[in-house]
Amino acid sequence: MIWPQVVKDRIKTGTDREITRSYPYRSAAPSSLWSELADGATQEIYLAGYTNYFLFTSVPAFSETLRRKIDSGVRVRFLIGDPEGEVTRQREAIEDTALTVSTRIRITLEHLGRLGSPEGLETRFSAPSDAVNHVSLSVFRFDEDALVTPHLARLVGHDSPLLHLHRQSDSGMFDRFRDHAEELWSRAVPIAP
Repeated sequence: MIWPQVVKDRIKTGTDREITRSYPYRSAAPSSLWSELADGATQEIYLAGYTNYFLFTSVPAFSETLRRKIDSGVRVRFLIGDPEGEVTRQREAIEDTALTVSTRIRITLEHLGRLGSPEGLETRFSAPSDAVNHVSLSVFRFDEDALVTPHLARLVGHDSPLLHLHRQSDSGMFDRFRDHAEELWSRAVPIAP
C-alpha cells in the first residue's frame, strides 16, 4: 500500500503538469534553452519582457534566428516598456544600476531597428496604464512553450525566478500567463519604424 502513494507523490497530476522546469534565477536558465525554443517555434514568438535586451546580448545569433523565423512565416512580436515612461523612471530608481532600464530598452530598439520592418515583425510599447503590470511580470512565448519571470521587489530580471511552462490544457497556467500578455498587447502602443 505504500508504493502507490509514493508514485502519486512523484507524478504531476494537476495544473503543475505544465511546469516543465523552474530556475531560481532567470540567468540560471541556459542560453541554449532560449535558442531551442526560438528555433523550434513554427507559428509565433511573443517576447513580452519589459526590456528584452538580454535576448540580444546573451542568446547566440538571436537576431539571425529572428530574421530566419520571420522569413519562414513565424509571427514575431515584441512588447517592451516605454524608455521615456514614468514607470521606467521609477524602476530605474528602484534598481539603481549602471545599465539603466531605459538603456536596456534602447538596446532592444537598436537591435530591432537592424532587423528593419519585415512583414511578420510587430513591436509595441506597453500602455502607460499597463506599464506597472508589465514591469513586474515578463512572459516569453514560443508556440506552446513559455518562459515566465515574476520580478521580485528590487531585483533586476536576471536575478528573479523563471518558470518554463508547456501548454497541456485549456485554462492552465500557460493560458493564464498567455492571456495576461495578450491583454497587455491589446492596449499597447505600436512603435513607429
